[in-house]
Amino acid sequence: MSAESLREAERRGTAYLAAAGREEAAQTARLLLCHILGMDFTDYILARERELPAEAARRYAAMLEQRAEGVPLQYLTKAQNFCGLELYVDERVLIPRYDTECLVEAVLRDRREGRLLDLCTGSGCIPLALLKLGGFHSALGADISADALAVAEINRARTGLPLSLRRSDLFSEIPERFDVITANPPYIESAEIETLSVEVRDHEPRLALDGTADGLAFYRRLAAESGAHLTDGGGLYLEIGASQGAAVAALLRAAAFSDIQIIQDLAGRDRVVKGTFHGRGTSQGNAAPL
Repeated sequence: MSAESLREAERRGTAYLAAAGREEAAQTARLLLCHILGMDFTDYILARERELPAEAARRYAAMLEQRAEGVPLQYLTKAQNFCGLELYVDERVLIPRYDTECLVEAVLRDRREGRLLDLCTGSGCIPLALLKLGGFHSALGADISADALAVAEINRARTGLPLSLRRSDLFSEIPERFDVITANPPYIESAEIETLSVEVRDHEPRLALDGTADGLAFYRRLAAESGAHLTDGGGLYLEIGASQGAAVAALLRAAAFSDIQIIQDLAGRDRVVKGTFHGRGTSQGNAAPL
């Protein structure tokens, strides 16, 4: 391949990704070049007439091919921003979504301190964001996947935030009580997984996606078991699929949670269900969208 400028490489990469049907082809081609060259956007713009070095050209071609095949951009750059944190991500964890920031915001509106547990923690994005933005002095992140916990450990070390990590199948290895419990569990119905985009279906970990036949298996366990691990007046905050609000709220109501609310994201879709636990016999509130 003859030498080309960064501008020419970007133009070629954009055309290649567009022909492969990948969205945001121009932005992706530019971000890959910035990543390979270790440049921020301003430096890249100023250097666009420079020649692309041969080794960088080889890496760029390989990443373009991977992206054309559906590998998510975040897995290629090993990075995703979440609530202002630049987190490490790879194929061992779900890519943190902006939708999940809705859960972080819901917690911060209600509670900014106390003992925090995050289940199905994945990359550790939720507890790390709450440690950074709230007054929580420490947090525990738990996941059944040792691979996911290895990624969360990278992010814990990079941020320097006081996150502890533990391998556990939900509460199986967690005897303690907490003031706040958060979770973004697998919630996609098994039959729907094959209909997802190639980026999700073929590259993100199925263990973190598959919510079994009706998508509610983990919510049943969380509703039934969380009360034994919450302090009096403690809060449970769950990310949900857009069609699951009423069903998850009903599970919390049956488990003696009160002040149950369904919170919508910026697109107006149900995204979080929260409830407060005071023990059996407490009057139970109705679920209402915010």
